[in-house]
Amino acid sequence: MADQNDVRRIARSLPETSEGDQRFAFSVHNKGKQKDFVWVWMERVRPKAPRVPNPDVLAVRVADQDVKELVLESDPDKYFTEPHYNGFPAVLVRLPKIGVDDLTMLITEAWRCQAPRALVVGYDRSSQT
Repeated sequence: MADQNDVRRIARSLPETSEGDQRFAFSVHNKGKQKDFVWVWMERVRPKAPRVPNPDVLAVRVADQDVKELVLESDPDKYFTEPHYNGFPAVLVRLPKIGVDDLTMLITEAWRCQAPRALVVGYDRSSQT
């Protein structure tokens, strides 16, 4: 249902978002660094071979391990993880399985996890008007 064009449109609509130059990824500036909140999944296709981008799967930052578990349990057809992400607050999302509304919510929450608090507060205020 969703694709990388939807991801780009949603991510770029969020304040102070930058798109990566080297790979399909989006970040927000926080405390002097670019903080990724959504990026293409780099899949290990063959053992010991370099990972390759899988354009149908997105890695999305979540608030913490508890949120990660809730998301994973909510719909295993859409959301999954792999050993590389064990202990890291991110879920993998199958783009063809997720609707644009759910993707918008997920990416917005990912951005909120990485954006500076003042930016989030300003975004919340502007969204209410």
